Formats: sequence, C-alpha cells, structure tokens
Amino acid sequence: MSNIQAQDQEIYEAIEREKRRQAEGIELIPSENYTSEAVMEACGSVLTNKYSEGYPGKRYYGGQENIDTIETHAINRAKELFGAEHANVQPYSGSPANTAIYFALLEFGDTVMGLKLEHGGHITHGLPIAFSGRAYNFVQYEVNIETGRIDMENVRKMALENKPKMIVAGYTAYPRDIEWKKFKEIADEVGAITVADISHTAGLIAGGALQSPVPYFDVIMTTTHKTLRGPRGAIILCKEKFAKAIDRAVFPGLQGGPHENAIAGKAIAFKEAMQPEFKQYAEQVKKNAHHLADELKKRDFKLVSDGTDTHLLLIDLTNKNVPGKQAQDALDEVGMTLNKNTIPGEPRSPFDPSGIRLGTPAITTRGMKEPEMERIAQWIDKVISNIDDKALHAQIKEEVKEMCLGFPVPGIAT
Repeated sequence: MSNIQAQDQEIYEAIEREKRRQAEGIELIPSENYTSEAVMEACGSVLTNKYSEGYPGKRYYGGQENIDTIETHAINRAKELFGAEHANVQPYSGSPANTAIYFALLEFGDTVMGLKLEHGGHITHGLPIAFSGRAYNFVQYEVNIETGRIDMENVRKMALENKPKMIVAGYTAYPRDIEWKKFKEIADEVGAITVADISHTAGLIAGGALQSPVPYFDVIMTTTHKTLRGPRGAIILCKEKFAKAIDRAVFPGLQGGPHENAIAGKAIAFKEAMQPEFKQYAEQVKKNAHHLADELKKRDFKLVSDGTDTHLLLIDLTNKNVPGKQAQDALDEVGMTLNKNTIPGEPRSPFDPSGIRLGTPAITTRGMKEPEMERIAQWIDKVISNIDDKALHAQIKEEVKEMCLGFPVPGIAT
C-alpha cells in the first residue's frame, strides 16, 4: 500500500480503516466473503491494463496471447467445477449476467416467471421498476406465507395459466434448498426455458453441500464472490445449444472489453474450489448456519421457514418489536454487519422492513465454528433485547473485537 499512501493519503486512510473494520468485526451479510490473497493479487495485477474485446482466439486487438491463456483456463475450470457444457466468464456482475441471458433468449415483452422480491427474489427477477420488470412480462410467484417455502404446486398452476417462455429459479433471500428437478418438470410441461440464479449458493453447490441445477436446467448464472470466494464478477453456464446466443449477448450485445484482471481472479478461485478443503469449507458453512439458526430460535427469534438448508437466515423481528433498520444499525455499532430485509407478506416499508438477513460464508472463511455461532447468537440477542443500552453495546463491541482478532481475515495482517 506504500504507493497509495505516497500518492493519495485520503484513499489510503479509508482503505486502512476498512481493513480494521473487516479484521475487528463479524461479517454476517450472506452475500459477502473474503477472497484469497492470490485472487486479490490477480485483481490488482497488470492485467487491468489490457483491452481484450472478443473471445479467446477471436479478439479485436493484438497482444492477446497471455490474455487468451488466462481466459481459457477460467472457462475450462468453470466447466469442470460445475460439470457444464459451456461457460462464459466475461460478465461484469450478476445483474448484467441475468440481463444478458434475457437478451439472448427472449424478445422484449415475453412472459417470464420469477420469485417476487419481498419473497426472496432479486431485482433482476422481475421487479416492476427494474429493467427486467419493464422489458419483459414477469409473472411473479411467491412463497407460502405460513411455511416460508415455495409451493411447487402453485408454481405449476401459474405456469399452466401463463405459459411463460422462461422460468427463473434461485434467489437472494430464500433459506431453503431448491427443487431443481420439479422446476424442470414444470418448465417442460409448458415448453419454458429454465434459468437458475445460484449467485448465493454456487460455492455450496461446487463444494457438494447442495444439489446442483446443472443436470436439469438450460442456463445457470452465478456471481463469483459470495460463497464461491472469488472476485466480484459473474459467469454464465449453459447447454451447448444456447452457447452461441449467450456469448453474442454478453459481447457485443451488452458489454465491451472484459475485465481480464477479474477473470484471472475467477480462474484462481475456481481452482481453489476444486481442492478437497473447499468441500470441508462448504459443509462447515452449512453446519454454522444450522447451529446459528438453532441458537437464535432458543432465544425466541422467528426464522422465516423455521430454519435454513443453506448459508442464509432470514429473521422476522416482529415479535421483538424492533424493526430491521434499527436492528441493523445497532448491530453495526457493535461490529456485527448484516442487512435489513423484507419478509414474505412484508407489512412495512422496504426501506425500514420487519426483518434482517444474515449468513455464515465470511465467518466460516475465517475459521469460526459452532462455539463462535453460540457467541454470535448471544450478542445478537443482547443487542436487540437492549436496543438502546449504549453502555452494553460498547462492552459487546470490545468482546466482538477480541474474538475476531483470533480469526484473521485473508490478506489482512493483525
């Protein structure tokens, strides 16, 4: 960091503060994780200097021999890791990747089914004010309010009524495993293309801790951070029959030059995910989530769907008389980062909803296990049960810091 320090003190100091925040706090946002030092080195490498519009062997600029090698490794490793027929590793992030899938396989105005945002879906799954909801006729299914789970019979009924061209499954705030085979059977019944958004669970799928949609679905999109522990970015996997359309939609349809520094980071992360220790990591993420869920339920927290099959927990705080934003802010003060979140049938504003969302990928990367989950549940309970007790919050912040310094973050010296 010496060059940044010498050239731009303001940015240097902000980065140093962020290092301390990450090292001394508990990261519970389920979409966040820590990359390896190798991935960070790739993202900060000379590859950021190179333009490489096109694909390996078919570039528009010269000097691509090393870029082609790197991107080809990323493609082949993605295919091997997930058992996919084709992989495009160029998408900048998850939202552009989903947009590319729609652009490749739909006409504007086509009917698509996706999960409603407040029921656990993503903005790219048909939110009316987002591009996906404005460009396409999204019909949105929901979870059962009582069980917090997707009712597959209702999904089938909606599909038969609406005859969608595409069905999207895979979510951002749904704590249960997904019945990929059942979705495929419904899609086949109405002749729909199947798209899986596994952005949250890709690492658990790659590690064998959750079932994969690849044997069933036509197209799979995932971000490469979150549980996969790679750089910020995305990939699209698909059956060979969709490969040409997907590639054309990514480039030149929606993107220009790919970020080859990030693609190098993706390639490294895919290789890391092929190692035996990554399977152990994926299993521990689930174990930690289950244990944290059990510990919170002991303290009278209401979990949507009454638990989790994944890395993610969604908590309805209605019975605690503390709205999600207030809980998020109070926990932030003690060094525990999570996010406010809507719950199914949300009665409040999405800017101040009833719930909070948390998960275990980042804390598991640091080596935390079941004993730490018990301490985390205790701290969450104390903060929310004593929401205005600043003295208690200050005490908990020191306890959080002490525990965290025993579990170093990759790439941050403590």
